[in-house]
Amino acid sequence: MSSSSWSCEIESPVPAARLFKAAVLDWHNLAPKLVPEIVVSAAGIEGDGGVGSMRQFQFSSAMPFSYAKERLDFVDHDKLECKQSLVEGGDIGTKIESASSHFKFETTSNGGCACKVVATYKLLPGVEVKDEITMAKETMMGIFKAAEAYLLANPTAYA
Repeated sequence: MSSSSWSCEIESPVPAARLFKAAVLDWHNLAPKLVPEIVVSAAGIEGDGGVGSMRQFQFSSAMPFSYAKERLDFVDHDKLECKQSLVEGGDIGTKIESASSHFKFETTSNGGCACKVVATYKLLPGVEVKDEITMAKETMMGIFKAAEAYLLANPTAYA
């Protein structure tokens, strides 16, 4: 089966560099504090946060799976861009063979930012996508809005 993808763009009044750090690079530290009803715990489990580093998220029963382990495949701190791959957990082995997400943040004219997310996945044979894409986009929006609310309430965080 060939790869498929979905994309979304999320706008925020928060400056791009701050949201990139909080919602993507450091999300494993923020998520359990900001959305404990979804992320029970999370931690970097390998590496120093650079390319090749891995982190794991443990989820509550609000999610259809108990954990996800992801690897940072690419990061450009100057261009505010990165790519992560799901390596274990999530729907790997049950619905999908592989999955990755590419994030690109750009500054907008109002001083905030727009983040373009492109998720690419390869389904296992015989698996059809139903509501999963809508749920994935809603989850992504929730992550960014939780980080945005935190950053707006804490103007020196990730500055």
